[in-house]
This record gives sequence, C-alpha cells and structure tokens, in this order.
Amino acid sequence: MDENVSLARLTHRLEEVVGELRGIPVDIERLEDGELILRQVAHALRTSVELCAMYPVSTPEVGQEGRRNMPDLLGALRRGMRMRLIVHTSMMDDPLKAGRIREMQAAGALYRVTDEPVQQMLVFDRSVVFTQITPVAHTPGALVIRQQSLIAAFIDLFEKTWARSREATETAYRLTPREREVLALIAEGRSNSAVARALSITEAAVGKHVAGVFTKLGLPSTEDDNRRVLAVLAYLRGSVQ
Repeated sequence: MDENVSLARLTHRLEEVVGELRGIPVDIERLEDGELILRQVAHALRTSVELCAMYPVSTPEVGQEGRRNMPDLLGALRRGMRMRLIVHTSMMDDPLKAGRIREMQAAGALYRVTDEPVQQMLVFDRSVVFTQITPVAHTPGALVIRQQSLIAAFIDLFEKTWARSREATETAYRLTPREREVLALIAEGRSNSAVARALSITEAAVGKHVAGVFTKLGLPSTEDDNRRVLAVLAYLRGSVQ
C-alpha cells in the first residue's frame, strides 16, 4: 500500500476522532492562582451540603492551608454540612494539626486516617471536584472538574479509600504500623522474644516499640497497673487499630 495513501487514511481517522471528542462536553478548569483556588473552595464551603475530602502527607504548607481554611470549615459544619475527611497518618503526629482535627470532630466532621499515599482531593455535593494539576503532593495549581463521568471515578476512589481506612480515634491514629503489629502479637499472649522472632527484628527493637505504645496510649508506669495488660485491653476493645 502506498505510504501516502496510508498516511492520508491515518490523518483522516485522527480528524474523525478529534471531531468525536469535540462533541463530548468535558468540563475541566485549570487554576494556577492560589488565591483564586482558595476563594473558590471557600465559596463551595458556603454553598454546598456535602464534602468528601482526602489530604496527603503532612507538610508546613498543609499546616498553613489548614489554618486558613478552619473558619470556613467550622462555619460549614455549624450550618449542617455533612463532612467526611481522610487524612494521612502523618497529620496526626503534629499536635497543632491533630488539635484542629479534634476540633473539627467535635463540630461534627467524620475523620478516618490511612497509611496509604493519597492525593489531595475535595468533592463538593458529588458535582464538583478540586484536585491537583500534577499527582505530586501539594504541588501548586488545581483542576476544577465538573464532568460527571470523571467525578464518579473520584467518588469511587474516595469510598474505597474510606472503607480501607481506620477511625481517627486518638489512640488508633497515633500508633505506627509496626507498633500495631507488635501490640497485636502481644494480644495473642506472646512474649517480647516471641514477638521479635515473629517479626524478624531484635528483642531490643520490640522493647522500643512496646515503650512507644505505652507512651502513646497514655499508660504511665505505676506500681498498681500492668501496662501490658491495659494496652491489650485497649486493643481488644477496638480503640487501637
């Protein structure tokens, strides 16, 4: 087949595809002005009735953004907005961020925490999504998406991540994955040496993780209380995950 004929056919087909795509309404807006993004998010908080959001690994930028958003978030909760938020575990290691989250919980927000890497995403009323232009945590700029087929995919991602995340109880979010593994094995009645063998780590490392669990669960050393037993009871009650 003549190359010129093949190229002509390919060009014609590409023109057809482009024409078909032009007929599909794709409603995506690219915003690179940080102040404009904040204003649009603030407007959505004032006018929407539901928010589903995910926040990635904690950084100083997140702390600054959180302080700026707090009045609008609390105002939205006071007027009855339904709010579910998933945050990365690292958020809970910062006392200021953890304090803001507890304040939001007291106002009615539902929180879950995850150890998985997540991207920043806000879904308002299941009709508009704010997400990052590039899939790197806290990069500048945002995409505002109103295309329903794309929004459905974002909602599906949120719901699956929510189902895999754990409740943001003060004890649950403060334990590292390794500390939870150690505590789970202790709850099975294993000694530190047995835990070390099961996890292929040193007994000294186990002791360090156990001490971390005691500290994070607020279990000071006393003559009357067995901290190991109290930690296991917290685990069995489900307050530690």
